[in-house]
Amino acid sequence: MTNKEFLSLIQKETSKNDFERYLKQLVLKKLSIEENLAIFEVTNKYIASWIKSKYTNLIQNCFEKNINLKPDIEIRLIGEKKTKKETQNSQIQNHTPESTILNPSYTFDSFIVGPSNQMAYNAALAVASKPGVQYNPLFIYGGTGLGKTHILQAIGNHALENDKTVIYVTIEQFMNDFIFSINKKNMEHFREKYRNCDLLLIDDVQFLSGKESTQEEFFHTFNELHNAKKQIVMTSDRLPSQIAGLVDRLKSRFEWGLTTDVQIPKLETKIAIIEKKSELNGINLSRDIVSFIATTLDSSIREIEGVLIRINASASLLNLEINLQMVQNLLKDQIKENKENIKLPDIISLVANELNIKPSDIKSKKRTSSVANARRIVIFLARELTHNSMPDIAKFLEMKDHSSISHNVKKTTELIEKDENFKLIIQNLKNKLINKE
Repeated sequence: MTNKEFLSLIQKETSKNDFERYLKQLVLKKLSIEENLAIFEVTNKYIASWIKSKYTNLIQNCFEKNINLKPDIEIRLIGEKKTKKETQNSQIQNHTPESTILNPSYTFDSFIVGPSNQMAYNAALAVASKPGVQYNPLFIYGGTGLGKTHILQAIGNHALENDKTVIYVTIEQFMNDFIFSINKKNMEHFREKYRNCDLLLIDDVQFLSGKESTQEEFFHTFNELHNAKKQIVMTSDRLPSQIAGLVDRLKSRFEWGLTTDVQIPKLETKIAIIEKKSELNGINLSRDIVSFIATTLDSSIREIEGVLIRINASASLLNLEINLQMVQNLLKDQIKENKENIKLPDIISLVANELNIKPSDIKSKKRTSSVANARRIVIFLARELTHNSMPDIAKFLEMKDHSSISHNVKKTTELIEKDENFKLIIQNLKNKLINKE
């Protein structure tokens, strides 16, 4: 089988995105029926690691389906040669849990930087460029789905490109390795693995909570690495001081270096994230669709990625055109309709907070442009999202009569049609009100 024939076959077995980004890079160098072995070459080590971990079964099944052979898969860097002994050692290692499987798409270049994550990004880049020199440890915290794992793996991918030894694991994987090593009475191997790396990257460290024996082992691992000036980077959903069930000496060490957070992205950053993720996944979305997704979904980047996958899958599997109506239909079950629970004070509170004015100003007689704009938005949202009549809204806002309400609704509608940014602000406010917890 030639390389061209293999690529033609594997392309039929996977998605267009997976083929273009990863599998297309495989070069079949050897296929041996006698050795039951297929050897491929790729251009860099983390692509090799990613394909090995994620696509080995797919590649084997492709061979089995087409030539009735299910060979062992070996993936090398271009020009790399292995002795028979090295190959055997590699196959033995493949039976142990892989420690550093990094997603090659999680790079600094593919990470969207905004005010919500600027400091964390800059600190991560500094650490990746000069591990162990400053910000050691680096502790990144923030809510679920805001990009902490992306930053963490970007550090790892950058370090691998510079021939550093990287261990990336979740704290759950660390605990599982620890327990496995105790049961097999092989703590020497465990300690050699975790204490002889240039960078130790630990995800979701909050799950150390209450695990006393694992905390003890992690404490000594931390000390060994830190004393050797090796870089430690951790992520968590909260500050070290807020992790219940974590011993004080670990809390203290976690705060030795730099602690920085990743916050919820603002609307402009969300739009940039959607555009970048769409581009990386080969999905062409119009500006209206991007705006709809940004203002409809919460701020979880993971949720945004999931929606883009659904859009792409629906388009390819059902042969649907990607347009605004298609996306709206796809997300209709994901949008919570809680209009019955929206009250006028809720609208005033949210608008005042978003536009940085006092809630009391909206019901006052003030006529400054910022207050008038906020009042106009409140009126529009009240008509859109509540069952209050125009006289009801006028009475609540202490305005003269319903004609003022009608005028403001008309004015806001005109602005939405003319001003794209204003339209996005309104859509974002509606989403926050409808999806409020």
